[in-house]
Amino acid sequence: METWLHNLPQMWLLGVFIDTRRYVIFAVAVWLILWVALAWVLRNRRIREDRPPARQMAFEFLFSIRSIAIFSTMGLMTNLMSRLGLYRLSDIGATWGPIWFWASLVLMILGHDAYYYFVHRAMHHPRLFRRFHRRHHRSHNPSPFTAYSFDLREAGMMMSFVVLWPLVTPTPWAVVPLFVLHQIFRNTLLHCGFELMPARRDGRPLLDWMTTTTHHDLHHAHAGYNHGLYFTWWDRWMGTEHPDYHAQYARAAWRPLGAPLKSPEATTAA
Repeated sequence: METWLHNLPQMWLLGVFIDTRRYVIFAVAVWLILWVALAWVLRNRRIREDRPPARQMAFEFLFSIRSIAIFSTMGLMTNLMSRLGLYRLSDIGATWGPIWFWASLVLMILGHDAYYYFVHRAMHHPRLFRRFHRRHHRSHNPSPFTAYSFDLREAGMMMSFVVLWPLVTPTPWAVVPLFVLHQIFRNTLLHCGFELMPARRDGRPLLDWMTTTTHHDLHHAHAGYNHGLYFTWWDRWMGTEHPDYHAQYARAAWRPLGAPLKSPEATTAA
């Protein structure tokens, strides 16, 4: 324990460095690819006409680094809890072979989606919003840099899932970095400002059970709707999906080959 305490500052800085590098790689890559390299090709897939202001993105970056500092601090908690033997289920799960390894990754993603939906929805309660979630919604026109732009309390709530999940499920620790990669990849795409999900012939998303950029962009425009992160299930089950989601998606969706894009309303009327 004395050695652990001695190495604490270096461990914290390493955690900040790793998370910052991951955030910067994904946020900058998505920005450069979509808003610079492919801007002309994807010009009709932009959800909003206006670009996110440079000042906004600078603040998003700074607040994201602050969130990463919270993540790293709570990461030290998981390290200490592991040393104290509190994550025995993870050690058990590590012996169950490759099938469980990948199954536990899927299970962790599903669990996080449910956790995120209910925590996110709760943070929109008037008594909680100002203290937990207002910073994120200052980005009315989100960018890839919005991904980690959180209030301090929200950053703590987001990281709490990673701390708590291995306590109740036999999730091998090697799964967690893959989960984090999936999370930041989806997060930056949801805030990227371009609709990349291909459309079916009826104008609906090809994978309608997955959230699209339009789905989350509508949440930034109309905060009472679309609380889900990865999947649309919870919004539909709980009645919180924006009623105009499919129509808004169809306006910016990828046109299917060989057929003009039809809005869901036009298809229903036909």
